[in-house]
Amino acid sequence: MADEQKPPTYQSRDEVPERYKWDYTHLFSDDDAFEAALAEAQSMPDEYAAWEGRALESGEGLLGYLRFDDEATMRFQRLFNYTYMRADEDLRDGYHQDLKSKMIEFEGRVQTANAWFQPALLAVSDQTLEGWYATTPGLDLYRLAIDRMRALRDHTLSPEGEAILARASELAEQPALVFSQLDNADLTFDDAVDSRGERHSVTVATYSNMLYSKDRGLRESAYRSLYAGYRKVEHTEAALLASQFRMLRFFAQSRGYASSLEASLVPTEVPVEVYHNLIESCHRHLAPLHKYAAIRKRALGLDTMGYWDVYVPIVQQPEHVYTFEEACELMYAALAPLGEDYVAQVRRGVAKRWIDVYPTPGKASGAYSMDGHGMEPNILLNHDGTLNDVYTLVHEMGHSMQTYLSNTHQPPRYQEYAMFVAEVASTTNECLLTHYLMGKAKTQEERAFLVDRFCEQFRSTLYRQTLFAEFERDANAACARGEGMGADALCKRYGDLNALYYGPDLVVDDEISREWERIPHYYMNFYIYIYATSFAAAVALSDRMVREGQPAVDDYLAFLSGGCSKTPIELLRGAGVDMASGEAVDQALEEFARMVDELDGLI
Repeated sequence: MADEQKPPTYQSRDEVPERYKWDYTHLFSDDDAFEAALAEAQSMPDEYAAWEGRALESGEGLLGYLRFDDEATMRFQRLFNYTYMRADEDLRDGYHQDLKSKMIEFEGRVQTANAWFQPALLAVSDQTLEGWYATTPGLDLYRLAIDRMRALRDHTLSPEGEAILARASELAEQPALVFSQLDNADLTFDDAVDSRGERHSVTVATYSNMLYSKDRGLRESAYRSLYAGYRKVEHTEAALLASQFRMLRFFAQSRGYASSLEASLVPTEVPVEVYHNLIESCHRHLAPLHKYAAIRKRALGLDTMGYWDVYVPIVQQPEHVYTFEEACELMYAALAPLGEDYVAQVRRGVAKRWIDVYPTPGKASGAYSMDGHGMEPNILLNHDGTLNDVYTLVHEMGHSMQTYLSNTHQPPRYQEYAMFVAEVASTTNECLLTHYLMGKAKTQEERAFLVDRFCEQFRSTLYRQTLFAEFERDANAACARGEGMGADALCKRYGDLNALYYGPDLVVDDEISREWERIPHYYMNFYIYIYATSFAAAVALSDRMVREGQPAVDDYLAFLSGGCSKTPIELLRGAGVDMASGEAVDQALEEFARMVDELDGLI
């Protein structure tokens, strides 16, 4: 491909053309408008408190309160999204960081003012509620939401107890906030040096791309540099993670759960066994991962393979740097199986500037989709032109499109999809991109590259995220037992898991044993496992759509439009995937084994 042109590099956000910056004006036109809305919203805690004593006197009172709560939630979400988006544009910007702090404090006050509701709802008898449903038009819409709250009666405190936990919620945010500031704003790394002696700036954002370099010297140098930086703060990182785990234990014990894991999963209507079964399935299927590691070592011609050798493709494709426009065109083509309406909305999202495209100094690293009912989705990217960045684009667009379809088809109370399915749409988009690229492969070498990349997705998304999940589960449990949570103990636990998962062909060194220090998801309350279960579901869903066509697509779009109108297990079952039995994970890992065998024959 001639005339390769690397995406532009910007030294400040002011340099970035408007078309590559997300449009936040659908939330508030500017900071002054936001500040005015935040000032007006300061009455929200009093408005919640004013419903106490009258919301549950009648069916009409309950319906009025729930409708008020819907509107207040949307008002708050608009404030929240604006604050976090503007703060993530530049983490060094003190003004927007202060606004973020104000929102956290405000959120705590709102939760405290509303803490009376769930205990009061639980005190209403089933007979009384049924009478209200029968005599209050419109209340039945909220039956499922009410049933979900009442299902948690054994874990709901008195109004006074709920108020205390609500006030503590602001403190619960602190470990994640401190980690984010340390990781994105304060932590610095020495330059990496490539095989020609040239220096390369190492940041959290640039490090991952360096691991894909064909220059092994650069890969190892970047790897050593990154973990040398984390070594300097390892005791701070350990203290932060211990604080996070102790916070989760405090809330779990306060609500009468047996563990932090149970406290996280039960409210999401996901059986705890799903988490344990995921880990057990991976343990049963470690042999294909070990074989894949051996193939990688052989293909790279290495006597010893370090962790800096895990990401580089073992089959090289012609180098190509994807402009953002090229990435979008590839996305439109790959998502075509989802139908013209779906792709048209994706195009509209790009044109409407849903996306903040390029990295700039101080910008939050990584990628995410931010959304809310009645609002346009917004996507943060750090596009650098790699094929991985194309995958990131389709991934985040999957989140945004699920939000768009859910908002379009569900009332506010049911638009927010459950955490368990939050990564299914995004990962299904990735699988569709893989299917599209494989269908376009013209040579055995291209096929080998794509098979290797798909195997790498299995490794990084199913196995690696399960490794993360196992560490999170077991470290949380160790914390609950009062065992050591210092850096040495955490590094030992993490290093042992890497040795178990990757087998004898990958050297587990001192550096990789501290990878836990750089994983932001450990501050998200047992979120990581969802990447692995979602990947298993996405493999099944994309395969079914490619194989069966429109009937499978219709089922899938119904799933995307379902919000939380059913349990997540039921929604996925409607799309043709049964996650409750654990079969989907086993089937995905069996497909990985077949792909590894194909790769072994191709290279």
